[in-house]
Amino acid sequence: MRIVISADKIHSDFVRQIEESSGQLLLACNQCGKCSAGCPVVAAMDLLPNQVIRLAQLGMEEVLESNTLWLCASCLTCVTRCPKGVDLPRLMEALRVIALRRGVTKLDLSALPPELLKALPQLAIVGGYRKYVK
Repeated sequence: MRIVISADKIHSDFVRQIEESSGQLLLACNQCGKCSAGCPVVAAMDLLPNQVIRLAQLGMEEVLESNTLWLCASCLTCVTRCPKGVDLPRLMEALRVIALRRGVTKLDLSALPPELLKALPQLAIVGGYRKYVK
């Protein structure tokens, strides 16, 4: 993969869209890695949380194809560890929304078994699906 870094990409509409949607400044992250070190789900991710931020900082829209966006548990461990106060779950949510609006999704929600839907509490279904709605 060829990576092109330019001022235009760093100040692109994609970066502005992430920042506006999340309310976070991407360049506030200084890549200390504490978010990735404390993440309880990191073993299942294809990109570390700090790598997701780095790709977003560089305006690389390829980040929308990462499974990490969909695996973030929004547990806020990263937020409590961040020395700069970056709210990574908000950034992940913004990236998921952008991905969904562009038709990128990793799930087929209609594939859930009906018996599972009957057995789960409604609150669990709503909480789980909040990541996957436009």
